[in-house]
Amino acid sequence: MKFNTGNGLRRIVFTLGATAGLLVATGAQAKDTVELGFIGPLTGGVSSMGLGGRNSAELAVKLRNADPDSKYHYELVALDDECKPNVGVQVATKMATDRKVIGTIAHYCSAVAMGTVDVYHRFGLPMTVWGAVLPDITYGNDYPEITRVNGTMINQNEKAAQFMTGLGYKTFAIIHDTTDYGKGHNKYLSQFLAQDGAEVVGTFGVTSDQQDFTAELTQVKALNPDVVVYAGLTPGGVRVRQQMEKLGIKAVFEGVSGIKSDAFFEGLGGDLAEGTVTFLEGAPAEKLPGGAYFLKEYNAAGYDSPPEAYGPFAFAAMDLLIDGVEASGPDRKAVVDYMSKVKEHDSITGPITFDDHGQNTVALITAYVAQGGKWVVWEDSDYAKGTLSLVAPK
Repeated sequence: MKFNTGNGLRRIVFTLGATAGLLVATGAQAKDTVELGFIGPLTGGVSSMGLGGRNSAELAVKLRNADPDSKYHYELVALDDECKPNVGVQVATKMATDRKVIGTIAHYCSAVAMGTVDVYHRFGLPMTVWGAVLPDITYGNDYPEITRVNGTMINQNEKAAQFMTGLGYKTFAIIHDTTDYGKGHNKYLSQFLAQDGAEVVGTFGVTSDQQDFTAELTQVKALNPDVVVYAGLTPGGVRVRQQMEKLGIKAVFEGVSGIKSDAFFEGLGGDLAEGTVTFLEGAPAEKLPGGAYFLKEYNAAGYDSPPEAYGPFAFAAMDLLIDGVEASGPDRKAVVDYMSKVKEHDSITGPITFDDHGQNTVALITAYVAQGGKWVVWEDSDYAKGTLSLVAPK
């Protein structure tokens, strides 16, 4: 592993040759080297998601380098966007202007992805999203360089509304951060709840780094909703749930996909997290078509942090990018053209097919509940079996 610094931005190049259990064939040294990028939040409040994504992307590179049939030897260039749009633009520009980088997978945070898509388009760098869910990332522009393997918040919120109203909950208070991510979740969840006959009794916009929610939660308590929804990322979700408890708010706590991380339990502890519900596209890793293989290789690689919710998508995105280089050669325009034709491409997350805006359709949305200090698929939980109960509708 080599570290270079410049302009205050850390550039990490993973030189992935022979490693334990992943030996590169002798002839690999004669192969041309191709650099591929990863961008995500490697520091800050949601760094667990970025580190899981980076590890998963690195694993895809390691496995391909161990394949004697691969045409090229791959190196991973990883940059930290800190989940901050201004930093994201800086590192995306750094990546895009490095002509040695042929393509990248990028971004867990939607606000960052929205701020950077113009950069990738301007420099012709193929970029596949591995975690950000705002629909406009792919649908907001006609940029052939931008694709996405994971689904969008539209599908998540449609499922969330159907699921929660199906359990009998009818009144909802939504606290959302005022980034594009939080506002988008508020928009789509409110829309689908109305369609399903529920009422949003209050909506509260907050900053993404807000610490004190007393004013908003005092109003929420007076509204007495069945469900309090936090549309934002894990750090904010932890603080809202803690402060709900202090104010004695008795309601189901629901989060969007941004809270589904192990860090949610680290921040809250099992007791306060218990009974939280959230929704995520795809199946849990162990139930994905290639999930057993992915988890076996991930564990064998000895990473000191888990892949987290979007690790499998990061692996799938990097594996697809490598397939594009293998098929088209290390040329940005050729890889963009390859991505435009992806149909029914096998991946560990299931078949990948990009529509005319580069968006993969992930039809399955899974409901999770916090039980016993971990996220459990609702259908497998004691809540679904009736031996545990959520807060009852009022």
